[in-house]
Amino acid sequence: MRRIVLPAVLIASSFAAGMVVTGRIGPGEEATAQSTAPAAAPPAAAAAAQRAPVAGALPELADIAERVIPSVVNISAVGSRQRMLPFGFMDEQPTQSAGSGVVIRKSGDTGYILTNAHVIGGASQLTVVLSNRLERPAELVGLDPYADLALLRVKDPSLQAIAWGDSSRLRVAEWVMAVGNPYQLGETVTLGIVSALGRTNPQISVVADYIQTDAAINPGNSGGALVNRRGELVGINTWIYSESGGYQGIGFAVPSNLARDVAAQLEKFGKVRRGTISGIVRIAPLNPALAQDLNVASLDGVVVYRIRRSGDAYVAGVRAGDVIVGFNGAAITDTEGFERSMLTAQVGSVATLKIRRAREEFDVKVPITEAPLRTQQ
Repeated sequence: MRRIVLPAVLIASSFAAGMVVTGRIGPGEEATAQSTAPAAAPPAAAAAAQRAPVAGALPELADIAERVIPSVVNISAVGSRQRMLPFGFMDEQPTQSAGSGVVIRKSGDTGYILTNAHVIGGASQLTVVLSNRLERPAELVGLDPYADLALLRVKDPSLQAIAWGDSSRLRVAEWVMAVGNPYQLGETVTLGIVSALGRTNPQISVVADYIQTDAAINPGNSGGALVNRRGELVGINTWIYSESGGYQGIGFAVPSNLARDVAAQLEKFGKVRRGTISGIVRIAPLNPALAQDLNVASLDGVVVYRIRRSGDAYVAGVRAGDVIVGFNGAAITDTEGFERSMLTAQVGSVATLKIRRAREEFDVKVPITEAPLRTQQ
């Protein structure tokens, strides 16, 4: 069966009613075997013991949802694209997409909303619908296609910012809640766990190690909030793995630590400065046949498949056929790892590449320059 990877965004469809789904699960109970029956506790002590939550039990989910829902908005993006007609004529076709966003900061009456870049696309008109059903125009502050994130600015005194969480502290099987706008139903809450950490998908983003969750995420959830048991933002819901086009228990979110850093740069500079090495035109994975042709003994690293003579890499001594096995002391094992190392390197710094050429290994120092802005797919 054909496997499909989909951004969790809904294109030009709508439903009439809005719905908010909340969960309510009480604290768990714990029983301990006793060899002898203990004395009966006083009524007040027994009642207090029944109310005391067991360590690790779920919190009151409705309370978390009530805190988080006002920070999640619905986003409508309207634009246009050129379409080729017969005989060489061009036509402008209107486009419309919908998704979700999270209010991450508020200053006076101005709020900053984080969402996915693929929700925004090339839209010329952006509108957000707040949890109180008010509609407000939104301004694009900036976007980072490499992380698939975008930052919007909206004016409204009722905006409520969400609390940031630390995604590096997440654990597999920890409870999480997803809040978003699936199928334009309005604020919808789903519950699940962290299924896995550190997932990658170069087709969506080279720089993100995604959080995998089984909390229901569907088209329209893109840009919505993934929160922990304390109601803190730990991820921005981004894409789903599906063979049907809908929820199949596998969704992915950009970790909050990466999202927070990107949002800060977008607010300050209007963009995220991503690094690259001038002159390296194409790299390729190393396979046994290629390794034999290049007379290298190991399959570690990536091959410089094509290089431009006028670029910094060639000037520094890198040649076509060289195998890059290290970047600033870290091992390079695949093309995605090398691309990530470049994109996350500080622009203006000097990177040390470990090169393997036949049986020889040596270091080359190459400047990191700013990568061009990647066009949205």
